[in-house]
Formats: sequence, structure tokens, C-alpha cells
Amino acid sequence: MEMTRGTAEPVPGELVSVAHAPSLPAESYGNDPDIEMAWAMKAMQHAEVYYKLISSVDPQFLKLTKVDDQIYSGFWKNFDTLRIDVLDPEELKSESAKEKWRPFCLKFDGVVEDFNYGTLLRLDCSQGYTEENTIFTPRIQFLAIEIARNREGYNKAVYTSVHDRKRERRQPWKREGS
Repeated sequence: MEMTRGTAEPVPGELVSVAHAPSLPAESYGNDPDIEMAWAMKAMQHAEVYYKLISSVDPQFLKLTKVDDQIYSGFWKNFDTLRIDVLDPEELKSESAKEKWRPFCLKFDGVVEDFNYGTLLRLDCSQGYTEENTIFTPRIQFLAIEIARNREGYNKAVYTSVHDRKRERRQPWKREGS
């Protein structure tokens, strides 16, 4: 990929390498399907890593950013009635919801790296990432909801179910009705 004067900006008229696409600002290119696929793949990789993390470590002890406390308190201050165990997509994506979320999200511009990066969020926190259980949100929205889910024990169901299955595989005699 050619660059202009050492920056990450693509040269006008040149193709942007799909591998480098997620690291460039969105304004650098139009609605290229290859670029959109690269973003989707990066978001899915992030989702897989996060799910493995909450499956491996008790989520109540996770720290996702340096400013988790600030995100958490700001989230509940602004969204005190939001049900976080099973999310209603309308409370995240409707026009009125976007108007409420926008000021919250913008508070973290320059505070949280890639605060508006597209991220996959599970609607029902007791379930995994599936097409039916996933919504695309800005990273700060993902962080706010997942920090709250972790601190309040909602994500513990994932951790517990994974560890229960591992224990059953190690002790097959316990499954036979004993």
C-alpha cells in the first residue's frame, strides 16, 4: 500500500490493502465490500478473544481499560434503567437511544483508545456470540455494558458453564447419576 509522506493515509486513486484497512480512518475510503469484510473479521476476532477471556477468568475480576471505574459510573449515571443481562436492541440503536448514547460515547474520545471502533456485543449475556445474539456497537458502548455485566456478576454464567463442562469431562462418572 502506498502512503503519503509517511502517514497512514492512502494515496488518492490507489487501492487500500484489506489487511491494513482496519487501521485507517473510516473517512479514507467509501463503502468498499472488502473493507467492510475486513472490519467485520476484526470485530469477530475481538469477540472471540473477549469470550475466551470471560470463559477463562472470573469476569468480576477483569479490568478492561485503565478507566473502568469512570466508564462504569458514567454508564449507570446515564443509563440507570437499562437492563444489561438481556439487551433490547432498540435501547441501543433507535434514534432516541442514539441521541442519549452519543454524549456518553463522546466523553471518551481521547480517553479510551478506539472508543468508536465497531465491536460485537452479545444481547443475552448468558449466551455466546451467534448471529441472532449479536449487535454491532461502538467500542465504548461495548465496554460500558460489559464492565457492568462483569462487575455485577452477569457474565459469571459463561465462566461457570465452561468450567462445569470441563469438570464433567474430567469426571465422567459424575454424569452417570451419582
